Amino acid sequence: MLRLNLHCAALISGLLMVSMSHAASVIRFGVDPSYPPFEQKQPDGSLTGFDIDLGNALCAELKARCVWVEQNFDGMIPALKARKFDGILSAFSDTEARRKQVDFSQRLYVAPSSLIAKKDAGLLPTAASLKGKSVGVVQGSLQETYAKSEWATAGALIQSYQTQDQVFMDLIAGRLNASFQASVQGDIGLLQKPQGKDFAFAGDPITDKSIIGNGVAIGIRKNDTALHDQLDGAIAALRKSGEYDRIAHKYFNYDVYGE
Repeated sequence: MLRLNLHCAALISGLLMVSMSHAASVIRFGVDPSYPPFEQKQPDGSLTGFDIDLGNALCAELKARCVWVEQNFDGMIPALKARKFDGILSAFSDTEARRKQVDFSQRLYVAPSSLIAKKDAGLLPTAASLKGKSVGVVQGSLQETYAKSEWATAGALIQSYQTQDQVFMDLIAGRLNASFQASVQGDIGLLQKPQGKDFAFAGDPITDKSIIGNGVAIGIRKNDTALHDQLDGAIAALRKSGEYDRIAHKYFNYDVYGE
């Protein structure tokens, strides 16, 4: 009888530990809060944006607690590998180059990129047009990779910054001829603001998948199969329930998910 009671006590203790572990489940997302409308920091220190809302909804679907870890964009992959956080959720595009270092969830949305310049600058997102011109990009971004590959080799001066806010500041101050970033980020982060009144998109958006990637997804450590499957399941559930569309409609007046 004593052995049975001890066995039952151990079983109950084990169940309680599993329950407590599940209740304390945490997913830590790395984020660079300088990319409105995807992620930004409010004056009170809180984080808002499309990616933030998506991440919180994914955690709610998984009955986990979201923890947001701020990280400069160019350090995202090293910090993920160092286990500073569990996933990168910060307008992080799925590309072949990045797949060599990290795994990706299923797609969250698509994000073409555009050049922004003074309205009367007459610039286009081509090597010939940008020869001798300075273009600001975020360090470690796909835009930096594309600009250095396609434009710098023909004489464009590519200037890399830690945050998008720094790019816009130098563009407004006249220290840059153009900036290159996600189209919607440029629109909401600069063109719709008073300080962006003298600027406009220059030419058509860049949609070259060989550089820009296959859409934005969550970056996950290699072989973290459990988290990968959980996030994919949660993304599918948000899409099916309509919660994804409800969140997207807060920020965009078009289908950001794409075909």
